[in-house]
Amino acid sequence: MKVSIGGPLKMIFRPWVEGLENVPAEGPAILASNHLSFSDSFFLPAVLDRKVTFIAKAEYFTTPGVKGRLTAAFFKGVGQLPVDRSGARGAGEAAIRSGIEVLESGELFGIYPEGTRSPDGRLYRGKPGGLARVALATGAPVIPVAMIDTEKIQPPGQVMPKVMRPGIRIGRPLDFSRYHGMDHDRFVLRALTDEVMYEIMKLSGQEYVDMYATAAKRQIAEAAKAEKEAGKAGREADKAAKAALAQAEKDQADKEKSERTES
Repeated sequence: MKVSIGGPLKMIFRPWVEGLENVPAEGPAILASNHLSFSDSFFLPAVLDRKVTFIAKAEYFTTPGVKGRLTAAFFKGVGQLPVDRSGARGAGEAAIRSGIEVLESGELFGIYPEGTRSPDGRLYRGKPGGLARVALATGAPVIPVAMIDTEKIQPPGQVMPKVMRPGIRIGRPLDFSRYHGMDHDRFVLRALTDEVMYEIMKLSGQEYVDMYATAAKRQIAEAAKAEKEAGKAGREADKAAKAALAQAEKDQADKEKSERTES
């Protein structure tokens, strides 16, 4: 990862970084970041000397064919951990177990509290399960991270990436030892998550939206579908209107021809 991807990424895109001193040289820590692009999981580890382990959907490891095997080998090589997302609760528990194992090994664990990429560049409400429970179960400090402009490098639908300088701001570690033993209190989980999201918002400068990104994506998809259906209905109405006009013109021409014949 450091040599084959990290080196070229830093050389080509020249990401700027603030707050590297906030990442401990050794010992467990949680890197809680906003999520703007699939490349976030590459840019962040590329600028750090230590290995960062993220979780990845199991499909990256189980897709058949040559491309699937190459993808699986790549994600295993960079230290990604597969998580089955077929069941929401099962996926959450698997992510928590994976995070705890990584931290108990004294490593860095990367997590995106929003649960998915932002659909529009804004910062969405953090999910209280994974981040908070892993932090309270291990006592590891939580380091807020802001990825900046990574979504502009390769927007959806764009094949070739745009060469530009993304940014990474790393905040000071947050200590949640005051909540020790309260990892099953949903109010504590919510408070811890909101505190982390607030720090990420300050670092990133993003507009905060008090709803989950998954819900926002559903709304955007439904709006796009409605717009498409409205456009289709409009085109069909235009087609029907043109057909009616053509028929009226034909009827008028036939009537005039008939009148001329009778005359």
